Amino acid sequence: MIYRSFLFAPGDSDRKIEKAIATNADAIILDLEDAVVAENRPTARTMVRNVLQNIGPTMPGRLWVRVNPVCTDDCLSDLAAITCDGLAGVMVPKPDSAADIDTVSAYLAALERKEGLASGTVKILSVMTETGKGFLNAASYGNAERPRLSGVLWGAEDLSAALGASANTDEDGALSFTYQMARSLCLAAASAGEIQAIDTVYTDFKNPDGLRANSLAARREGFLGKIAIHPNQVDIINECFSPSAADIAHAKAVIAAFAENPGKGTVGLNGKMLDRPHQVQAERILSLAEAFNIQ
Repeated sequence: MIYRSFLFAPGDSDRKIEKAIATNADAIILDLEDAVVAENRPTARTMVRNVLQNIGPTMPGRLWVRVNPVCTDDCLSDLAAITCDGLAGVMVPKPDSAADIDTVSAYLAALERKEGLASGTVKILSVMTETGKGFLNAASYGNAERPRLSGVLWGAEDLSAALGASANTDEDGALSFTYQMARSLCLAAASAGEIQAIDTVYTDFKNPDGLRANSLAARREGFLGKIAIHPNQVDIINECFSPSAADIAHAKAVIAAFAENPGKGTVGLNGKMLDRPHQVQAERILSLAEAFNIQ
């Protein structure tokens, strides 16, 4: 399943969870990490499990949970509390390498058996660049098959904190080199693992034009979706990561041009030369259109 938009909601706020569920977000991420203070986590786990059990089965694939980092005791406590029918997957923050994802996968396998769920039911998203070690170990995501791992995303804010940086952008608002590299590593890791690349948050949630420009740039680079931190960001993100009518028409024309010239490695269309990469891109666009039921 491909997701265009992931909307965060604090795991200890019924009101914000209800508001998030009412949006058009492809996925809702119920947060047990940064949005919930430590003393509220036991209550939040119970609240999240109730939502998963009561609402999750009616919206298959849409309810995810961000658990705490693998290096904390809270991680296993989170997983034990929330693994149930209705849970689509978990987001793993601050991993030091793909080995942390393997650890979470092993936990989930045991918990699925305990809950009577089919093996591999619960998927994983990895926020792969939030620590220095995670940044350096980006290549580890391409070293083995991980059927549970659905996607990777990069994070600028936590990486800034880990590096001791006072900002992750330059004076003009553009990402500094380190964070451009984190973004690129995310794309490369997704390609190596044949999984989805997800772009990080756009924090200025009252700036729709900025969000649109940021999202379109991410899509051009190869990201398939983006994290939202406010309900008013969801529809813009969905639009930006959906193929437009013009995209679909061009993709169909590219496919037709190759079909009309079997055996040729290059074809011409509207005065431009096209080769195999253009055909692959066209096929990807039509696949996305089908996934999102866009004609």
